[in-house]
Amino acid sequence: MTPLLEIKDLHASVGDTPILKGINLTINHGEIHAIMGPNGSGKSTMSYVLSGRDGYEVTGGDVLMNGQSILEMEADERARAGMFLAFQYPVELPGVAGMSFLRAAVNARRLDKGEDEIDQLEFVKMVRAKAKDLSIDDEMLKRAVNVGFSGGEKKRYEILQMALLEPQLAVLDETDSGLDVDALKIVSEGVNMLRDANRSMLVITHYQRLLNHIVPDYVHILANGKIRRSGGKELALEVEESGYAGIDDAA
Repeated sequence: MTPLLEIKDLHASVGDTPILKGINLTINHGEIHAIMGPNGSGKSTMSYVLSGRDGYEVTGGDVLMNGQSILEMEADERARAGMFLAFQYPVELPGVAGMSFLRAAVNARRLDKGEDEIDQLEFVKMVRAKAKDLSIDDEMLKRAVNVGFSGGEKKRYEILQMALLEPQLAVLDETDSGLDVDALKIVSEGVNMLRDANRSMLVITHYQRLLNHIVPDYVHILANGKIRRSGGKELALEVEESGYAGIDDAA
């Protein structure tokens, strides 16, 4: 079977500064891969390059999703193709009603797959069912997107988006950032409910604590723009005990 995601010798820069210096990574269907690394190693840059964010120039290599290069696709095309990015710091969208935003995103994905748009009543039922699992009440759903939300509420709202969009590949960029223990547990449970044989996830994190809740199949250590080591979940425990200095001198 063709891998879901193949990153081949990926190089990328911000302005004149090289950040990614030859990333190689293959993610098969149904796998969860974790990327760990020190500050400045290129973790967030990698997530932004994958999702097509402006300001990041790919200077070499390729990224294939289901065997097709995505580097020429705009960010919205990648999203409709089945990629989802959960931001480290979700942005507020004042004046954009949350339910309208969610329904527009879901219908764009459905139309891209050749399906009919979902009607308002059916959509409300679907959202409420999924929101309940994430401790999101109706009051939150009535607000503008992320406006007035706490850090934990913003992260739960993003996982709700992911649950509704049902992406093939979810990239979680430091989803644990700013979460207390209770919020981390709720968000992790929401992520784990979405694990299946056809959906893969790339979990980017500083700390092993997230991986206690979202147990990865593989862990990769990114330092100075390259993956320096790969292994199983035990590699995250090693980093937790000894830090990154032993992984790569550049760390």
